[in-house]
Amino acid sequence: MLNIAAAGGAVCILAVVCALLFNITLIMFKTGSMSPAIPAGSLAVVREIPADEIAVGDVVTVDRPGKLPITHRVQSIAPADGTMRTITMKGDANTEADPAPYVVEKVRLVFWSVPGLAHPLAAAANPVVLGATTVAVSALVTWVLWPRSPRRGRTGQHAAA
Repeated sequence: MLNIAAAGGAVCILAVVCALLFNITLIMFKTGSMSPAIPAGSLAVVREIPADEIAVGDVVTVDRPGKLPITHRVQSIAPADGTMRTITMKGDANTEADPAPYVVEKVRLVFWSVPGLAHPLAAAANPVVLGATTVAVSALVTWVLWPRSPRRGRTGQHAAA
């Protein structure tokens, strides 16, 4: 059990290092606007990139001031000031493009997604679940590392003279 916990910890450390080095984050899909490619309840891995690196057909997340970010497929790209781009986007399940174009300098490109993983991950982030997990892992480590008294010789074994 301790080996499984150690492997899980190593995976978490590796994920954090990769996230920091490559600017990778996770996003959760609450709506089905990107269905069927990315259904509601999916968890996606995204990486922040400059807007001049995106292409038509990419699925990107755009931050909107005062609103939640939006993730849709890029329909068109036009140059704007400097490295900024004006993009139009549309959800795969939507019949029309988003009402207004987005002027962006950076976007988060969706690399891949896993359907149905957002809800369990959100539940695992609950403070009660995190606290219970911390207590359980602490108890396991304490139990494994707790000093034990030396065992007495087993019956049927001869003591060395």
